[in-house]
Amino acid sequence: MRGREPIVPQRRRRIPPQFSWVDHRLVREGHLRGRSAPALALYLFLVTVSDADGLSWYSDPALCRYLGWTPVEVDAARSELQQAGLIACRLPLCQVLDLAPAEPPRTRTDGPVSVGDILRQMLGGAR
Repeated sequence: MRGREPIVPQRRRRIPPQFSWVDHRLVREGHLRGRSAPALALYLFLVTVSDADGLSWYSDPALCRYLGWTPVEVDAARSELQQAGLIACRLPLCQVLDLAPAEPPRTRTDGPVSVGDILRQMLGGAR
């Protein structure tokens, strides 16, 4: 079938090993921080309807119909997700991308580091 290849093959989505189909790293690594509600809604929709590689062929009119949005709203949410590196699009194909590896934690150079700080870095800021 034409268009079956991911747009960004090296970022082919993998189903995470935890219980949820939505990768917990979205929260733990801050990928959701600062995203608008429409962008998050579109991301959830795309994760839900995409195939195992993260590919979805829903057209803009279909997205408008399912989400109850205007074409301008769909385009704005999609642009936000693309700028965040969460999706790639070559319309009508959209690919939910595997999450980019987290940046390595920055090390402090201004003095000793507490064990608590080291553990927080290792656990990704979890409490």
